[in-house]
Amino acid sequence: MSAVTAQRGTRRGKRRGAQRGRGSTVVALVILCVLLFPVYWMVNTSLQSGVTSFNTDWFPFHPSLSGYRQAIADQGGHLLISLAVALGATAISLVLATPAAYGLARFPLPGRGGIIVVILVTQMIPGIVVANALYGTYSSLHLLNSLPGLVLADASLGIPFSILLMRSFMATIPKEIIEAARVDGAGRLRTFLSIVVPVSRNGIITAGLFSFLFAWSDFLFALTLTSTDKVTPITLGIYQYLGAQTEQWSPVMASVVLACAPSAVLLVVAQRFIASGITGGSVK
Repeated sequence: MSAVTAQRGTRRGKRRGAQRGRGSTVVALVILCVLLFPVYWMVNTSLQSGVTSFNTDWFPFHPSLSGYRQAIADQGGHLLISLAVALGATAISLVLATPAAYGLARFPLPGRGGIIVVILVTQMIPGIVVANALYGTYSSLHLLNSLPGLVLADASLGIPFSILLMRSFMATIPKEIIEAARVDGAGRLRTFLSIVVPVSRNGIITAGLFSFLFAWSDFLFALTLTSTDKVTPITLGIYQYLGAQTEQWSPVMASVVLACAPSAVLLVVAQRFIASGITGGSVK
């Protein structure tokens, strides 16, 4: 009798567990739908020509690419500027942050703890403070309204984060690998380029991706350090576009979709590298 009762109790427990699992799945799907609804509405509006904020249908029954054609014509140059700025800022961030992270991770530098604290503090400074400080310096150096100036400003967002991320990753590299390279006659530079950089691929890709996203989504530096259409990234272009297209939301939403596409593609392509790069420095 007790065995039968135990089996019944086990079945009830399994049923309850299955019901809880289905309930959790339903709740998760509802939350996901709520979070993704703005994305759906953005794509939906971009495919409907001649719509405003009051007459947009819930589904694009007659989809049109006219909004995308107008967005490319009006915002294509801004997209290219954002791409150039983001790629340049990413390159500078990785070139400077990779050796800095390796030095902080492997060499017994005096005051290393203080350097790391200073890097952490730079992440806490409000962006508007940095932008205002850069404005005066850029004015003296004639870097206002210039592509190199915007690249350097956006690189300042990615360098501290990249150093902290790659330092924790490089600290997990076994010392035996580096010592074996030194025994084989490789110098410090050769060891860094031939051993450390390939082994740290996931961390470097992750740092580069975040540096790209920081620069791609920057609005504050673009608004503060530029005042002409010659150096206007897509974030500032969309901001200015909103004032000129208040009655035609299709081109605006198409511009937003085009602006989000590179980030979404990069995140999907580099997903496995991101997971390894973020967690790689947490386990030793």
